Parts: sequence; C-alpha cells; structure tokens
Amino acid sequence: MRFEVSTKGRGDFLDLTEQVAAAVRQTGVQNGTAMVFVSASTAAVTTMEYESGLINDLRAVFERLAPSGGDYEHHQKWGDRNGAAHVLSALIGPSVSVPVEDGALRLGTWQQIVLIDLDERSRLREIEVVVCRAE
Repeated sequence: MRFEVSTKGRGDFLDLTEQVAAAVRQTGVQNGTAMVFVSASTAAVTTMEYESGLINDLRAVFERLAPSGGDYEHHQKWGDRNGAAHVLSALIGPSVSVPVEDGALRLGTWQQIVLIDLDERSRLREIEVVVCRAE
C-alpha cells in the first residue's frame, strides 16, 4: 500500500502510526512484519515517542550533527543547499520494520512510527507499507 503526506520541510515530524496500522488491517495479515519506507534521500523513517520535547531535542541534535548552514560538497556538485538533509537521512535511514501480532502493530507503549522530513523545503512524500505474513 502507498500513501502520500505533505511536509513542511526541515525538521518536520509526522506520526504515521495510524496510516500504517490501517494498511496492516487492510491486508488481513494476523502475524508477520510491516515494513515502512519513504522513497526520498532527504527524509527518514524511525520509531520514537512522538512528543514535542523529544522532537525539539532531536532537532537540536540534528543541527549539531549536520548544521543546516554548513558547507557540504553536495552543494558544490548540485548547486542546492540540502547537504545536511542528505547526511541525516543516510544516518537515520529510509525505513523501519515492525512486527505484526494478532493483526496489530507490535509497538511499545510510547512508540510511534514517524516520518522526519529533513529537506530545506516542503515536499509531498510517498510512503510505502509492505506487510509480509509469517510462515
């Protein structure tokens, strides 16, 4: 299943948990794995506690790890200014896999599936959910 979400750009965090849970329900798979993937090199998918304090903490860490105003060779090669987004996306990764048990995502109490848009501008992001049945 695929769906799209609109983002605001750098540092935008979107909780995808309900959309992914709906995709799992649509498949009818009771036990297996759900893989969530964003087809972008300047966005990432992870699991985390989706709350404003942690979101702000992560934004601050991202800025220390890969400063948005930094000088990246990527900028020189392509003439854009999103080198930090590419670096962070590569570090976090474009996908996450979550167990499915009794037809539901097996997430921890405070754990959600989250898209992080790291690019310098708003985007329309395509999310793919693949659900595999356990044998």
